[in-house]
Amino acid sequence: MRPLPLAACLALAALPLAALTAQQETPAAPAAVPAAAPAAAPAPLVGNADTGRTLTYTCQGCHGIEGYKNAYPSFKVPKIGGQSADYLANALTEYRTGNRKHPTMEAQAQSFSDQDIADIAAFLSTVK
Repeated sequence: MRPLPLAACLALAALPLAALTAQQETPAAPAAVPAAAPAAAPAPLVGNADTGRTLTYTCQGCHGIEGYKNAYPSFKVPKIGGQSADYLANALTEYRTGNRKHPTMEAQAQSFSDQDIADIAAFLSTVK
């Protein structure tokens, strides 16, 4: 009679192991995950030309010189009045991030928020 109780004990001991193995072999159904809504793109900033006029007072020091040539140091500066607002906003953003290099412009652009850049671009795009 001894072999029978021993076999029963071994069978009972093996049950949890068999159940665990069966769970690993049968993948559980994936939990239903609600589809995430796509993130909405931020609304493009609308520039205010009146605010931009106030913010561009320092721009005139270089970009407002007749002939667009600075006296010291001597270098040619680009005409920014009348450029497209998108171009101007992109240029200022690139100066701010350092993707466009010019020490003075990088320093100026560091102080501008995204809204400031939109305002400046809105104003300068209207200047003839």
